[in-house]
Amino acid sequence: MQFLSIEQASKSYGDKVLFKNINLTISKGEKIALIAKNGSGKTTLLRTIAGHEGVEGENAKISLAKGIKIAFLDQEPKLEDHATVLESIFQTDTPAVQAVKAYEMALASQDEEALRKASIAMDDQNAWDIEAKAKEILSKLKIDRLDQAIATLSGGQKKRIALAQIILSDPDFLILDEPTNHLDIDMIEWLEDYLSQSSLTLFMVTHDRYFLEKVCNEIIELDRGEIFVYRGNYRQYLEKKEARLANEAANYDKNRKLFSKELEWMRRQPQARTTKAKSRIDDFYELKENLGNKVNQDEMSIQIQPARLGSKIVELHAVSKSYDGRPILKSFNYKFKKNERLGIVGHNGSGKSTFVKLITGLTEPDSGKIVIGETVVFGNYTQEGLYINKDKMVIDVIRDIAEYIPLEKGLKLTAESLLEKFLFPRSQQRVYVSQLSGGEKRRLFLLSILMKNPNFLILDEPTNDLDIVTLNVLEDYLADYPGCLIIISHDRYFMDKLVDHLFIVEGNGEIKDHNGNYSDYRAYLQEKKNLENSQQTSTVTSNEKTNSKNDFELRKEIKALEKQIEKLEEKKLKISSHFDDMGLSPDQIQKYATELKVIQQEIDEKEERWMELSESLT
Repeated sequence: MQFLSIEQASKSYGDKVLFKNINLTISKGEKIALIAKNGSGKTTLLRTIAGHEGVEGENAKISLAKGIKIAFLDQEPKLEDHATVLESIFQTDTPAVQAVKAYEMALASQDEEALRKASIAMDDQNAWDIEAKAKEILSKLKIDRLDQAIATLSGGQKKRIALAQIILSDPDFLILDEPTNHLDIDMIEWLEDYLSQSSLTLFMVTHDRYFLEKVCNEIIELDRGEIFVYRGNYRQYLEKKEARLANEAANYDKNRKLFSKELEWMRRQPQARTTKAKSRIDDFYELKENLGNKVNQDEMSIQIQPARLGSKIVELHAVSKSYDGRPILKSFNYKFKKNERLGIVGHNGSGKSTFVKLITGLTEPDSGKIVIGETVVFGNYTQEGLYINKDKMVIDVIRDIAEYIPLEKGLKLTAESLLEKFLFPRSQQRVYVSQLSGGEKRRLFLLSILMKNPNFLILDEPTNDLDIVTLNVLEDYLADYPGCLIIISHDRYFMDKLVDHLFIVEGNGEIKDHNGNYSDYRAYLQEKKNLENSQQTSTVTSNEKTNSKNDFELRKEIKALEKQIEKLEEKKLKISSHFDDMGLSPDQIQKYATELKVIQQEIDEKEERWMELSESLT
């Protein structure tokens, strides 16, 4: 079944053409990823498919199948600041989801009457499965404060809440713009398992290549305003794209020779007026335009010559650090070596960024000593440190730092050439920063760090908001980087390609040094988990006889309680019958009321015990 089709659609902003006369179909069950450079129109195309933006073109047409429910996760979701987390998560018209929302609110308020009505609504809507699903999603995305106001949350928390909201809305067609941003590794792996197993239809933009590999069965590339479709996952996309580029290169060489021949003819025939000549002239200008659109696909290879590193680099001696009584480091010792390539991983809030701030001197340790070598030049790319003067041109931002980077053998890499290598063509180097997209600004900020030519480079979540094309370029650059490198990232592909050992920040003041890349570490954790599960199974087996004996005793006590409760109910009924006598004195009424109260307390206590024992058996 075809969910959506786009025909002859174009979109431009001023002179900048994002896409032109594209055609695209999305069918039920397809899981499609969109790849393109930052600023080339990825988000615009996503918003167009979601129905949030229109398209241009005389014959442009967008068709959506009737009855299809679409959910769209924007890069910066818009949630109501005054609403609570609970209100935001269940903000959908689906009756079953509304029943779950009412039930959760009744639980929070402890209103017995509201809880009774909500339970009936849950039964009517068969919503108990949805409640279980909601709690699983909230747990996996680490959302636990349902009464918290949206206005008090970070951007990452809001993104997770918006993600939970659209998954719970149970859409047919899910559109996601960078869904893995602000998620830690456990959340990402849960989400990719959920989406790969789900039957829903998916269209998304993400820079997480392992995510693409596991979830997607089709990849679409938006390149120079055109759409290229590749069936298969990310690995197959790379193979097929390489074949396409090789074919384009062959055609380019062929067309260049033809262009030289036609240029010679043009110079001889400036006044041609015949229909055949006019057609040939038109073909010449079309050929010229096509040759001008060729993108440089050269391999990234820059032999950098950073400032020399001495024998002493960075040393930590018995360093300790705590925040609000929570230990980040406990008497930690380490000496960095030349050309070290270190990855730092851990849950959000475990202290990864604090560790970097300690070694760069932005934060002081509570105790211990940190020694920085005299030759060390830090380059520190941080998420919160992004600032570029929007009134400057791109080239001036880089030139203000340096005119060139020294390379090996006395060569130099100019500011213009470095910008070109990182996908800022000469034409774009003269535009103002204010005209750049969010991803392009991050790419420029990263270049401003690299242009300082540091010999100790620290990258804190460098892959956020960078497109896959840029990430491939950055990885090639860093593969040749001869200084010390520290990477904090949730991008498993990026980490695997560039680091050779990991610091595991456990959040209790302990840091473990793991030899190997991130995939090696996850394999180790899985093996450890399997071993623990095996041991637990063995323990359960050995305790089966004991459990059987315990079950017998529990059932025996339950039967006794049932008989006691039955007798108390009979006694209660007998006392209650006295109130039918209209001639009772006030003293007698008081006496029977007291007896009823005592009996009811006994019944409540025995019923509570009965519930505890029954739950122990399940």
